[in-house]
Amino acid sequence: MLNGNHSLGQFLQKSKKIVLGMSLATTMGIALPSVSNAQASTASATTITSTVTTAAPTTATTNNLTTSTIASAGDDIQKFVAADFAGRQAMLNNWTGTSQSYDKLVELINKDELYRDDAGNVYTLENTDQLYRYPAHTLVSNWPSDLNQVTLNNALRSALTLGQTKAKLKSDDASERLKAVDILADNIATLDKKTVADIYANEKDSTVKAALAQLQARMDLQSGDEMTQIAALKTLASSNSPDVLADIEAMAKQTSHSPELKQALQTTQDKVKSRIKASEWTGHVFSGFSTASILLLAALGLAITYGLLGVINMAHGELIMIGAYTTYVVQSFFKSHLAGYVDWYMLAAIPLAFLVSAVIGMIIERVVIRPLYGRQLETLLATFGVSLILMQLVRMIFGAQNVEVSNISWLSGAVALTPSLMLPYNRIAIIGFTIIVLLLLVFLLKYTRFGLFVRAVTQNRQMARAVGIRSARVDMMAFGLGSGLAGLAGCALAQVGNVGPDLGQNYIIDAFLVVVVGGVGQIWGAVLAALGLGVSGTVLEIGMGAVIAKIILLVLVVLFIQKRPQGLFALKGRFVE
Repeated sequence: MLNGNHSLGQFLQKSKKIVLGMSLATTMGIALPSVSNAQASTASATTITSTVTTAAPTTATTNNLTTSTIASAGDDIQKFVAADFAGRQAMLNNWTGTSQSYDKLVELINKDELYRDDAGNVYTLENTDQLYRYPAHTLVSNWPSDLNQVTLNNALRSALTLGQTKAKLKSDDASERLKAVDILADNIATLDKKTVADIYANEKDSTVKAALAQLQARMDLQSGDEMTQIAALKTLASSNSPDVLADIEAMAKQTSHSPELKQALQTTQDKVKSRIKASEWTGHVFSGFSTASILLLAALGLAITYGLLGVINMAHGELIMIGAYTTYVVQSFFKSHLAGYVDWYMLAAIPLAFLVSAVIGMIIERVVIRPLYGRQLETLLATFGVSLILMQLVRMIFGAQNVEVSNISWLSGAVALTPSLMLPYNRIAIIGFTIIVLLLLVFLLKYTRFGLFVRAVTQNRQMARAVGIRSARVDMMAFGLGSGLAGLAGCALAQVGNVGPDLGQNYIIDAFLVVVVGGVGQIWGAVLAALGLGVSGTVLEIGMGAVIAKIILLVLVVLFIQKRPQGLFALKGRFVE
């Protein structure tokens, strides 16, 4: 039986070499026999099949060879695997099957799960160790010795993407068709005007129709007819695509244009540039808001502890780091034990990050800070020592190298508001998460019994004690709340960068700046200060670089504190005495 299999594989390989040659095999990007060769060897394959079935009628071998004999008459994915380079490219350019089968092919190729053997049988590999026969999806216990992965070269991968896009144009979902038009615009050289005109004529959605009009205008811009080009430029004037600007600038460099066409090119170029610039600045402002939300998360807990206790907690950054590492541990647990729910690990990571950081914060308050109340210098040095201890403990447990916290699938990608403006989902989620945490904190401090106690102790500790409030317990719980908020900040930061032992050090100074500028213990002051520092810092970095921007920002903060030492909002109570 094995001799029969090897004879067939050798025969097909020899046929391939004779017909295609080594250069074509390299171009294909995969060493597979062509369709003509597979058909030329059908008679031999049938003979071998008969022999093998008589000698050892095993299910796997018989089914495999039977699949080979009907590959040319199989489904679209089987036909694609069996075809040569030209055949595959032709299939991708004009896919006759369903869009579902095309999506399945793309999925198998992108996940490296599509395989075949020398006899032309098709398989799919799942979970790296389970091989299934395609399309029957029956498990293969004895793997073929001549199993090869189906891979594509760059030309075929481009054709694969373009073909899938063309298939998506037939979708009933307008958003899918719009994505397809955007991808077609990136491959404009491969399109013909009649196809695009037909798609435009049949399109009903106004947004998709406008995108198709832009695509037609870009094609008309290369027509050579001056009137057509001027009309196309009028349509493109409403665009904010960098690709459109590149087309116009390339055309404007030519010197053979009439004065009317030159004027139209200049006018359109100015309009497109201004639109792109507006999109870019919108993106910069969004980045500033994203940075501000991260600063606010890091500073909220510090505002509570500093405002209530007057303690400069230098270990606050390490509490942020602990929240990030808690997120990493939860993610690792889900990957190992709950792989099917790994996209929902954040639902467990958020409360755990808060609890772990809060418990550690309460321990620090009880053991280190409480004996040092009223001695700010000693407290600063003690919490700095705690920060060093926490960093070293993390290095001992997780190592000195950064660890990666993967984005959950539904937070990957971005919202494309315009071709030049992309808003990442994870940044949007952090802004939304910060708003939710802020609202919950305001509710807790203003409308609960615990919040009333915190405000009472903050404003007048002696009077609060006189009316029966246990200030020591309030101090511990408030410090735990502030530490828990730091843990939430670490959980959010884990979604936008790597997690390492020095993570908190990157945010502790900025967090203190937010608290000082906003006013000690003032939540809304911290919000305004975070917005101001985040947006202004991002804007300054654009034109001056990160280092110069940081220096200017620090100078501005120093000047502001000199003029208004109490910050944006003054705290009424014992700190005024």
